[in-house]
Amino acid sequence: MITRRAVLLGAAALVSACTASGSDREAPRASSSGSAAASGPVLVAYFSRAGENYYYGGRRNLTVGNTQVVADLISGFVDCDVHRIEAEDPYPSAYDPTVARNVREQNADARPAIANPLTSIEKYRTVLLGSPIWNIRAPMIMTTFTEGLDFTGKTVHPFTTHAMSGLGNTERDYAASCRGATLGEGLAVQGEKAAEGGPDIEAWLRRIALLPG
Repeated sequence: MITRRAVLLGAAALVSACTASGSDREAPRASSSGSAAASGPVLVAYFSRAGENYYYGGRRNLTVGNTQVVADLISGFVDCDVHRIEAEDPYPSAYDPTVARNVREQNADARPAIANPLTSIEKYRTVLLGSPIWNIRAPMIMTTFTEGLDFTGKTVHPFTTHAMSGLGNTERDYAASCRGATLGEGLAVQGEKAAEGGPDIEAWLRRIALLPG
């Protein structure tokens, strides 16, 4: 349902992008000023996982996942629609089983089913794709999402939460799987600092012209 409004395998694997599907093609790039995304309806589509998460080398339990925190901050700045991507087979709350499942899905180039798929993003001009980075990539469910939609004429900006991998491979992978999209500047937020990310998020939104400069 659409509503308003984070390297290594093992300890850092979970919090470390969508598969390139064997293609090395690159999407067009939006200018650094963000002028390609300057107007039109905006969609924030994200996957986030609460429960036991990596935290400065240890673990802590989150009621709200780090990527959801960032998505909520974005929706506080920008008039947008927000769609949370939900797995048909939910990921475990415990950290290690999620790490193991993610490794299996990456190795199998899997497309985990989405419980609440979108059938169209036709009305949007700009799409902000949010996810954690797990083992240098977005969770494979993000590939399920992007490959299922037509991004022709859209500008796509990735945003991620991570431990040490930044945007990971999201820029490369979304360039391959977001059919017809122009790829714009992304934003990486350290997962442990997601709640403090407001100033960086606001500055990024201004750079990509979703807020007045």
